[in-house]
Amino acid sequence: MNILVVNAGSSSLKLRLLGPGDALLAAVDLRAREGRPNPDEVTAAITDLARLGELGAVGHRIVHGGTAFTDPVVVTDRVVKELRSLAVLAPLHQPAALAALAEVRTAAPGITQVACFDTSFHARIPPAAATYAVPADWRDRLGVRRYGFHGLSHAYASRRAAALTSGRRVVTCHLGSGASLAAVRDGVSIDTTMGFTPLEGLVMATRSGTIDPGLLLWLQTSAGLSADELTEALFHRSGLAALAGTPDMRTVVNRAVTGEAASSLALAVYLHRLRAQIAAMAAALGGLDTLVFTGGVGERSATVRAGATDRLGFLGVGIDPERNVAHADGDHDITAAGSPARTLVVEAREDLEIARSVRVCLAGQLPR
Repeated sequence: MNILVVNAGSSSLKLRLLGPGDALLAAVDLRAREGRPNPDEVTAAITDLARLGELGAVGHRIVHGGTAFTDPVVVTDRVVKELRSLAVLAPLHQPAALAALAEVRTAAPGITQVACFDTSFHARIPPAAATYAVPADWRDRLGVRRYGFHGLSHAYASRRAAALTSGRRVVTCHLGSGASLAAVRDGVSIDTTMGFTPLEGLVMATRSGTIDPGLLLWLQTSAGLSADELTEALFHRSGLAALAGTPDMRTVVNRAVTGEAASSLALAVYLHRLRAQIAAMAAALGGLDTLVFTGGVGERSATVRAGATDRLGFLGVGIDPERNVAHADGDHDITAAGSPARTLVVEAREDLEIARSVRVCLAGQLPR
């Protein structure tokens, strides 16, 4: 059965047609000039891909499933309605995913669509990791808890690490424009760095990561900023962009190498938070067998990998400098000789995880 995988970003749309054995039959990347990609271009691309072979199903990456969706689900009108209600929790991505659902329905009517959630992988983390110390009414009535994100990437990366090593305790580092970590034991997520929204945790390209909530109260009550102003600043004008004037890690690293002060500080802040959170994930696991880097920054930045692991020797982490800087396609091992913990670079393949989730959903099985 051929499966079309749809990954809708805030300003892009990635389409992957996977055949038997997860063979990649075709790939189309559409980017927007302003806002979402042109719907007519999306419809034309989906129609063209569907012509390449009998299309059995479509799998969509949906960022937020809330508490209602902890496993992949066949898309119905009821499901779409519930997903719309969650858009406020993932304003960068949920509206784009909902638009893609509608565009696929127009281009390929009658084809079964399956929603696959970034939150699903973390839906069963222990209560100690999921619970905020806030009033019970917030937790019980409003559903305030730590959800976690990038679950499709973490699920694939941890499963791939298990295939390449024998380690049971894995920390996966999804580092891209958005960034998060997961603590995975025997293929099951037990902790993660993102929380109620994709804003918590690591420093990201334009997102702040964790900051003191008291600061937000002060900015509202004393500095007069509105909730909309805070949202726009924390999601779009913070992170690397705020510290270095650019959200692009390659530019930050290149400028830091030359000694440019703002970029040097930005990289130092990024790595400080990253190292601390890797250690926290290892603590949740009770140790570390395998450390995995994935995502655009995780796969391509030898500087970030070297900086992140430089002070993690107490966890048994050590990387080989030559392997780390070698340009290698696909998955590769960068572990230093004699290091107890393995360190891997794993190609991000959310498309394979989505296709897997589609198959188990349509087979009536739980995905994990």
